[in-house]
Order: sequence, then C-alpha cells, then structure tokens
Amino acid sequence: MVETTITLIGARLAKEGMDFIFEGESNECNKCKLKNTCLNLEKGRRYKVVKIKTPSVHECFLHDGGVIAVEVVKSPVIAILDSRKAIKGAKISYEPPKCKEIPDDLYDLFYPQGLRTGDKCTITTIFENIEEEGMCSSPMKKVELQL
Repeated sequence: MVETTITLIGARLAKEGMDFIFEGESNECNKCKLKNTCLNLEKGRRYKVVKIKTPSVHECFLHDGGVIAVEVVKSPVIAILDSRKAIKGAKISYEPPKCKEIPDDLYDLFYPQGLRTGDKCTITTIFENIEEEGMCSSPMKKVELQL
C-alpha cells in the first residue's frame, strides 16, 4: 500500500493524476498561516495527485487562484539500471549506472528528477534493454522504481 499525504497545491494545478516535483518553499511562504500544510512534502521529490480532498479554495501569496487540499503519493520514477539488478519486485538502494558517455536523449533516465543516490526503492516494472554500443561496461535496462 502506497502512503498518501495531504497537502495544498495551486487550485489551477490540482487535477487527479497530475505529476509534479515539489520545489520547496518561497520567501512568500513565511507569512502564511497554512505553510505547514503546504510544505509537508520532501523537496526535489516527484509526487502525483491521487485525490482532490475538498473544493474549498484557500488564499495563497504565490498561487493567484489560491490553493486546495489534495492527497498525493510519491510518483514512480523511470530510470536506467544495470540489467543484473533489474529484477521485478526487488528492493534496492538506487545507484546511477557508471557509464563513459551518456547520450543526451537518455540523460534524464540516468539522472531522473526526484531520485537520489542511496534512495531505497522497489523495482515495479521492467521495460526494454538499453542497447547503446560501448556506453556502459554492462547491459542496461529501463525500469520503474517506487520510493
């Protein structure tokens, strides 16, 4: 069971299924009485809105349409792993592959936003092999990881 968190996000952004990366607080947040509810997520992590809690809009110094309460979960992250570690259901400590050169079109898979070295995650899906000649010392696979 994936753990949900209740937080506040911009009313115009709040749609079920929407993914976002929490960027942390702004200077404007210091004067807000709701900041503890808005700032209860982990900076730099990817989240997905799973439910709109209430349509009530609260004033916000940053979001001109105000904010509303939503339930979020940490979103799965698509990444590239050494194929020997790519086992569905395995619990791993994330380490980006060590490769000589990374093609620009694969960079976001080698260094995905919302995932850090040492993060504990579960491999939920195995996708295709990454077949770039001589890029890495061992074969790679594209996978989905859940924090």
